[in-house]
Amino acid sequence: MSDKQPSEGADDTDSGDLPSRFHRRRFLNWTAAVVGSVGLGYASVPFFRAMSPSASAKAKGAPIEVDTSKLQEGQLVTAYWRSRPIWVLRRTQRELGTLTQVEDQLKDPDCKADQEPPALQKADFWQNSTRAIRPELLVLVGICTHLGCIPKYKPEPGNPRLGGDDWLGGFFCPCHGSRYDLSGRVMNGSPAPLNLPVPPYYFADDHVIRVGELPGGEKTSWRPSVW
Repeated sequence: MSDKQPSEGADDTDSGDLPSRFHRRRFLNWTAAVVGSVGLGYASVPFFRAMSPSASAKAKGAPIEVDTSKLQEGQLVTAYWRSRPIWVLRRTQRELGTLTQVEDQLKDPDCKADQEPPALQKADFWQNSTRAIRPELLVLVGICTHLGCIPKYKPEPGNPRLGGDDWLGGFFCPCHGSRYDLSGRVMNGSPAPLNLPVPPYYFADDHVIRVGELPGGEKTSWRPSVW
């Protein structure tokens, strides 16, 4: 009979199974880490969502929906409708204040060129400089009307490369230097001839914008002059 005694506090039910306990503990720790990271991933999913129609529906120009409930002031997000980038920008009060200040720098400040769906052109909101159903939420097709490049959002005023003190923020196309104000209206001296298009859209509820359709579910075959 052995004179060896178990160490104080030892559990003789597990003492002979250390490898198993080690692997089991490591497995449980790994599982907890994975579950935690998955939870964190879901928590950090961008607020922006575009409802995903089927491939055939997309090819036919099915409408998309954009949830703006978590869109911050000054933030721009991009969705895709008919394979074109659709921008949704929540403008700040400062940005809204620039729209009338730059009108003498614009080629078409009153948006007389046909770059908007006819149903939207008839709406009351079209009589001002915001080009939006709700002034703070701008919806545009993000394609330069010169040769189809994708402009960049440049909200910071005073950029010396974009006009210095005259630049109050807007969009800049890096391909050939076209500039647009914070309503997507093309600025003088730009090779682009037309304002950025506004697609057909409406608010399905307080936060969801439905792009590619008009109120009442009316479909549209509208296309801007530059597509």
